[in-house]
Amino acid sequence: MFSRTVRPTLAAAAHGAQQAQAARNMATLREIEMRLKSVRNIEKITKSMKMIASTRLNKAQRAMATAKSYGIANNEVFGNAEATVPAGGKKLYIVVSSDRGLCGGIHSSVTKATKKAIAADGGQGSIVVLGEKSKAQLSRSVGKNLELSFSQIGREVPNFADAASIADKIITSGIEFDSVALVYNRFVSAIAYESHIIEVFNEKALLDAPAFKVYEMEDDSTKDLVEFSLANAIYAGLVEGHAAEISSRRNAMDNASKNAGEMIGRLQMQYNRGRQANITNELVDIITGASAL
Repeated sequence: MFSRTVRPTLAAAAHGAQQAQAARNMATLREIEMRLKSVRNIEKITKSMKMIASTRLNKAQRAMATAKSYGIANNEVFGNAEATVPAGGKKLYIVVSSDRGLCGGIHSSVTKATKKAIAADGGQGSIVVLGEKSKAQLSRSVGKNLELSFSQIGREVPNFADAASIADKIITSGIEFDSVALVYNRFVSAIAYESHIIEVFNEKALLDAPAFKVYEMEDDSTKDLVEFSLANAIYAGLVEGHAAEISSRRNAMDNASKNAGEMIGRLQMQYNRGRQANITNELVDIITGASAL
């Protein structure tokens, strides 16, 4: 038993400890409340971005359906001509990416496919990148192969004029190549995509193709055909890659919204428990004070 002189001191100390604990609980509750507010704001943003991506996906899929015929035409030309690349020929890799993020692994997919293809060729080959995202990724590992890059890609649905200007810039840049490997993301479904490569040959390879020699054509027309085929391939890759990017962004924003919702549920439960603990402590103080009186 404590003496009467010690009891008031112990009571004051216990009351002070309770007040300190209550203050800590209030600080924690304010922190949880602020975090709840920020997560709710993030959820609103991700839901809005998902709705925008869903609207844009329909437009991108319609454009992709039209542009696929360009890629099919290229395959018919070079496939029927039986064109091949000579051993040790120079290859140009055109990587189709964009400048925008928040779309999952859409950019790393074509980056990995390009690195794998270059490694298979012994580290040889020039690279042209369409978009800043893959440019940043490729610059760290195969920066010495990077010859040319284009920005402002992927803001809107690409058109053939964009592809034609890119093809013209590549041809007039002086980059030497025997064939072009266009690396892009092929749209599989609304929830899936995969990296794919379209091959385009240069003028000499087409002229030397066995099935192409039977036609009597002037060199100028062959050159135009190769330039047009390159623009066709770039257009098909740009449009299909754009559709895959929009689909991936919608899925990424959907997953982010679900994760935010789960986090809000956990934080709300934590907040309710903390608030209930504060109320219980206050009731204990009231009852203790009433009993003392």
